[in-house]
Amino acid sequence: MKLPSHLYLEGLGIPYQARSFPPETEKGAANVASVLGFAERQAVKTLIFQVDTGERVLVMLGGDQNAISGNLKKAIGSRNIQMASPEIVKETTGYVIGSIPAFGWQPPGFRSFLEASLVNEPILGTGAGQWGEEIMITPEYLIKASKAIVVNLTDRDKPV
Repeated sequence: MKLPSHLYLEGLGIPYQARSFPPETEKGAANVASVLGFAERQAVKTLIFQVDTGERVLVMLGGDQNAISGNLKKAIGSRNIQMASPEIVKETTGYVIGSIPAFGWQPPGFRSFLEASLVNEPILGTGAGQWGEEIMITPEYLIKASKAIVVNLTDRDKPV
């Protein structure tokens, strides 16, 4: 089965590996990583944030990571941001929370941010757009596919 995210990567000539897991797996990056046999850090959470200007952005973190609010606000360039509601996420991405691919749905000019420490991982997993389907991709190709801006979102002692 080819999903739009698979076709998007293939259209760009970006290599990836499609992996499946039981759809009855409990939601969450840690559960997907466990079932597929990779580290929680490598399971990319795709989070949508809303800015007071009306802009929406994608923030990608490892499954075991949380963004430091100040770092996130600096990266986005606004002090007034919030996690988007499930309805806004669906409206923005076309996907429901839990299966948002990191690429393929962003309109021109949409900003996507990737936590800098993830570039050190050999492989990352991201949702393919349907629960039970995962895409394994190198950080380099994830950045290329998502047009991500690589920023420090999790380390207080390093610049953003």
